[in-house]
Amino acid sequence: MAFIYEKMIRPVLFRMDPEQAHDRGRTALMALSALPTLCKLLRSYNLVREDKPVRLFGLEFPNRVGLAAGMDKDGEFPRAIEALGFGHVEVGTVTPEGQPGNPQPRLFRYPEYHALVNRMGFNNRGADVMLKALAKNYPKGKRGVPVGVNIGKAKATPLDKAVDDYIACFRKLADQADYFTVNISSPNTAGLRDLQSETHLRGLLAALRKENLGHAKKLGRAAHPLLLKIAPDLSFREIDVILEVLLDLKYDGIIATNTTIQRPAGFPGSETGGLSGGGFIRKRSTDVINYIYKSTSGKLPIIGVGGIDSAESAGEKIDAGASLIQVYTGWVYRGPFFARELAKAIKSNGENWI
Repeated sequence: MAFIYEKMIRPVLFRMDPEQAHDRGRTALMALSALPTLCKLLRSYNLVREDKPVRLFGLEFPNRVGLAAGMDKDGEFPRAIEALGFGHVEVGTVTPEGQPGNPQPRLFRYPEYHALVNRMGFNNRGADVMLKALAKNYPKGKRGVPVGVNIGKAKATPLDKAVDDYIACFRKLADQADYFTVNISSPNTAGLRDLQSETHLRGLLAALRKENLGHAKKLGRAAHPLLLKIAPDLSFREIDVILEVLLDLKYDGIIATNTTIQRPAGFPGSETGGLSGGGFIRKRSTDVINYIYKSTSGKLPIIGVGGIDSAESAGEKIDAGASLIQVYTGWVYRGPFFARELAKAIKSNGENWI
């Protein structure tokens, strides 16, 4: 199947504008998601299950491979993602109200690097639309895999009001999220990465934790797992500050890493935005994962992201200390059944990679 995709289907998609191809993929996945019987049949073939489910922050994952945020921006087709073999799916990034994102063109392919550059800017239809989509198409309590909701700040919201956006998203989506990811690391919303500094970070994460605990107490159930997604462009000293805050506030995990604003030597073009895929981000994200794992003595669960386009690169992340992995760009280049390939390889190498 991978051969058919890479030799026959991908060339057709890659002749399209990248965002047009993304929209075609979205339409196909929405159509698949609307066919529960077909999804069930595909899942029986594609969903590779570990001998023992992976249990992290109170959730159960059938395998270690997830789809990163950015593909399903509005929570429209997580059932289809499960059917294609993923052990979890992260939807978003979502903001309280819908916003168009940055002007087009804003997505660029670099096939010779197996990479993408994007400056999408959190284009989405808003938290209310996502809530309705998840409740209708893949409701909590009837899922085969966990759904994480990646939340962010609207472009128009000033930094000193950012906490309001994150709390608004949490409140609207708490009934449908299995976990939340706090996205303060996209390079495509002006000023967003400033929230990674301790000046802003502690207040933001403390407010979200308070909201989370209050919500859980009110309903008499466990609090939602809260994770933070960080940039690969941070120094290790900056990462130390973030880790101290996360451990102090008892956050459940960290996602390392988002896209990078750096470029490898000789990288073509001058398009701004976040670079994903390829060996450059692969190495940097693995180094960050390993640093976090060693700095926390493995106490803070890590979801590893960045440059995963093979079983080998997936194994590197797990060797470095990641408990789960997420893919996005690798899926674009390797095809719809790539998750099954990765999950199968990880399972067969379990003694070495766990």
